[in-house]
Amino acid sequence: MVDFTMRSKRKKGFTLAELLLAVAVVGVLAAIAFPSYSKYVERMKITTAVNDIIDISVKIERFKTASNGTLPTTLAQLSDVPALDPWDNPYQYLSFDGLKGKGKMRKDKNLVPVNTDYDLYSMGEDGRSVGPFTAKASRDDIVRANDGGFVGLAADY
Repeated sequence: MVDFTMRSKRKKGFTLAELLLAVAVVGVLAAIAFPSYSKYVERMKITTAVNDIIDISVKIERFKTASNGTLPTTLAQLSDVPALDPWDNPYQYLSFDGLKGKGKMRKDKNLVPVNTDYDLYSMGEDGRSVGPFTAKASRDDIVRANDGGFVGLAADY
């Protein structure tokens, strides 16, 4: 004869081993998912910066058309332009109108200026940048090059 009263009095719940196993599984899944999520967020920020630079370029061209071919001296002269990139750094702009020499212009690996009209870029995640695209501080910059024919990561140019 089976004693049913003993079975029904057992407490229901999880053992410590089962809880530890569940925590370990969640930890492993989080360790796998977090780097993928971080890469996704970074790609989204790059895409946002590219779109902002394209939008700012269009507004610069409208300003140039409205002011008889004169470029704005600063981005503040343009209306409705984002002041900060997705990494909370200001967008960088340099008009070549009246610029003497090529010292401040952004340059490719051959140290040739990448634009003939103006430079417009984001300093990227690290918030640092130097003239040539090949410099380590410039590899993560989002740049406008070839007079607007290329907008993207300096590392991809």
